[in-house]
Amino acid sequence: MIGKGRTLTYTVVIDRDTDAGGFVATCLALPGVVTEGETVEETLDMAKDAVRGYLESLQKDGLPIPTEQSPLVSLVTVQLALA
Repeated sequence: MIGKGRTLTYTVVIDRDTDAGGFVATCLALPGVVTEGETVEETLDMAKDAVRGYLESLQKDGLPIPTEQSPLVSLVTVQLALA
């Protein structure tokens, strides 16, 4: 386990799953952490469990725990000419 009193924060990106419905979550700092749920709340709960499991696995194997590198997040708006 990660240990009592240690709190880690990671950015999770949630996208709509247009093919299957529901939502998909990925963790930017932890490649391979991907999970899904039917609602945003369920997806966040699943993401929290996936991140915890990933970190516990790293810890069990004696590997370093990655830290979040405060990503720069911004929306970009572009306009395309009508074809």
